[in-house]
Amino acid sequence: MITAADSTTSLVQSVDWLAIAPPVVVATVALIILVADLFLPEERKPLLGLASIAALVAALALLIPLRDGNHSTFCLTTGTGTGACSYTADHFALIIQVLVLGGALLTALLSFGDTRRLPAGEFWFLLLSSAAGAALLPAARDLATLVVALEVASLPAFALVGIKRDDRRSSEAALKFFLSSVVATAVMLLGVSFVYATTGTLHLTELATRLHDVPDQFATLAKAGVALTLVGFAFKTAAAPFHFWVPDTYVGAPLPVAAYLSVVGKSVGFSGLILVTVIAFPSYADVWGPALAVVAALTMTVGNVAALRQTATRARSAVRLLAWSSVAQAGYLLVPIASAAYSSDEQIGSTVAYALMYAVVNLGAFAVAALVARTKPDNRLSDYRGLYATRPLTALAMGFFLLCLAGLPPGIVGLFAKVTVFSSAVDAGLGWLAVVMAVNVVIALYYYLQWTAALFRAPEEAEPASPAPAAALADGPAMAVQPLGAPVAAPVSLTAAIALTAAVGIVLSGAPQIVLRFAAVNLF
Repeated sequence: MITAADSTTSLVQSVDWLAIAPPVVVATVALIILVADLFLPEERKPLLGLASIAALVAALALLIPLRDGNHSTFCLTTGTGTGACSYTADHFALIIQVLVLGGALLTALLSFGDTRRLPAGEFWFLLLSSAAGAALLPAARDLATLVVALEVASLPAFALVGIKRDDRRSSEAALKFFLSSVVATAVMLLGVSFVYATTGTLHLTELATRLHDVPDQFATLAKAGVALTLVGFAFKTAAAPFHFWVPDTYVGAPLPVAAYLSVVGKSVGFSGLILVTVIAFPSYADVWGPALAVVAALTMTVGNVAALRQTATRARSAVRLLAWSSVAQAGYLLVPIASAAYSSDEQIGSTVAYALMYAVVNLGAFAVAALVARTKPDNRLSDYRGLYATRPLTALAMGFFLLCLAGLPPGIVGLFAKVTVFSSAVDAGLGWLAVVMAVNVVIALYYYLQWTAALFRAPEEAEPASPAPAAALADGPAMAVQPLGAPVAAPVSLTAAIALTAAVGIVLSGAPQIVLRFAAVNLF
């Protein structure tokens, strides 16, 4: 006999601890570091960085048992079986978690040997907290968990951008980042409330079913909810016209934080965008498909044209150029998502593959920028001229990273990623978008190749050493400006980050099918 308790939803269920282990481990170590920072003497603060690196390595190792992609927890259980789940560690989630945790690990390596006087305990706590939210988001399968994960990843990032307390640019960047993000989140929450009002559920798989049969009187409300929900994720991806915070934020933030935002922050936005469009809103593909196609074209064009302007004078910031390049790359990443509205969700694999390639080479470029900034804090484009004469291996690595971003040999992995994205647009019948992308790739060649050529030009004549600027002196004697052509020893962790990203990029350029096969996903 079936009892009343058997026929109703059960609130008691077991938790798959293995499935949630990666973000849980990172979050737990973050809390331990926050407490330990209160008791550790200053000379032992580096232990906090080592603990952070160990936590990220452990989280990556815990992804190995999940490679079968068949782990779900926090599900709606009934007397007849299992319904929708709030957390699913499938193949898509695994790929994005590898990306965000690997990106956070490389950011930790960039930060560990940094000579800037940053509050160690706060920095490592905020970095791990943001990484925990970023690792949670791709496995989230309801809108509530998605929003919470997005904010857990974003809120510590605001503080990381403004962590240089005595730097006015850092404070301004953090404020701009915070205010624009809060507005985007408010709009997204309004959209989520509209979607919930029309469907009565927040689970992505159930939303797909119920939105297909929305009553006519609620159709307009549902479409508005879908559009507003996408705004929040479009902001995180730095898609135009929600990109305006990127240049000032990247320039004002510490370089490792800018690298983190360019890769992990962007991955969070794209994974959330993929989940809500392909899983939750497929019945409204006629709404978000054309919109994302237009946004993709606008984003890549705005990013490349603005990046092109940075090369007009050598006094422009290299980090600002990387920021605009990041906006342009976001446009390419949007193309397969828009294409999925016209064909199948298999197009999403192109976005994932491109994101993996971009993460490796962009973090490598930021690692080289961090190395250059140790002797030239302004990090101007002119500071890279003749880098081959003083640091030949670093110049070769930077040239390789830039060629990968441009999609030129020997950066074969970048070329394959762009071809895959281009093919997704053609297969979906978006010929006009493929043409726009081709034009933008040509535009991008100019500033990538100009920067690459500067690395191998004859260095400029040495200028007489001048006193360190006040900003450098405020950061301590280690940041004093060095005479041109007198490189200082790089920290082991920074050297390891450059070497690791270069090695991975070379391997993937030799066998690009590795990343393409690994990134192949099917969300249904």
